Amino acid sequence: MQPITVIIPAYNEGKAIGPTLEKVHQVMGEADCPGEIVVVDDGSSDDTAATVTQYDYVRLFRHPNNKGYGASLKTGIRRAQHDVVLIIDADGTYPIEMIPTIAEKMNAYDMVVGARTGETVEIPLVRRPAKWALTRLANYLSGIEIPDLNSGLRAFRRDVAISFFRMLPSGFSFTTSITLAMLTNDYNVLYVPIDYFKRTGQSKIRPFRDTINFFSLVIRVVLSYRPLRVFVPVAILLGLLSLGKVIYDIYAYDFHLATSTVVLVTLTFQIIVLGLIADLVVSLHKS
Repeated sequence: MQPITVIIPAYNEGKAIGPTLEKVHQVMGEADCPGEIVVVDDGSSDDTAATVTQYDYVRLFRHPNNKGYGASLKTGIRRAQHDVVLIIDADGTYPIEMIPTIAEKMNAYDMVVGARTGETVEIPLVRRPAKWALTRLANYLSGIEIPDLNSGLRAFRRDVAISFFRMLPSGFSFTTSITLAMLTNDYNVLYVPIDYFKRTGQSKIRPFRDTINFFSLVIRVVLSYRPLRVFVPVAILLGLLSLGKVIYDIYAYDFHLATSTVVLVTLTFQIIVLGLIADLVVSLHKS
């Protein structure tokens, strides 16, 4: 098994970080999984950093202030000593015992994701409708069925992640972004079913604000790699509206087109042209 860097971002996780580190160290040792454990303390105001320093087998990096989940992962990825990086949360929600399984499968894939589709999945009910809608949108825009869009337990190649840094945000949308970036650029991604448990401590997710950010991010990422997935349905909708308005004007105004109809038809052609230009730019960038 190739060595891995396990990155654990932590922000005010003083209650959970100790047991998490002990379990990660134990699981890697029992499975003879070589590598290192890196914790990135994202400006915590509790005893998270002090707790981590008690474990001499952990490398600790600290942010002077809270920068975000994605920023913490970027710091860990930059400092990683191995080519394969595995990320996992500090709050005890993900099954740590799955680390060796996910790491081993990285021999044949560019990213292996722990999909929260196991027998025990403790996702709060208030977050499920937004998660379902976000996944449906991502499935359509990417053209790929995605079992879990933003799982926080996954492994990927360090150099590939760094190549996408300009597209990867500093907030919770990091995992959503890297999922879409990998899939829309035809990297080999494997999903492994896992359980998901109730977290230790309080969640840092802001449901309304983060959900809006997730939706806008999905569209932005897909526009960057598969723009026609966005422009085509918009162009079809405007085209149908334009056709309906032209037919209405012909009968209502004796073959004269209203100004609003001309504007709508013009807008339709502009959207088509913009979509073609965007697709051309993306194609040239990939080649």
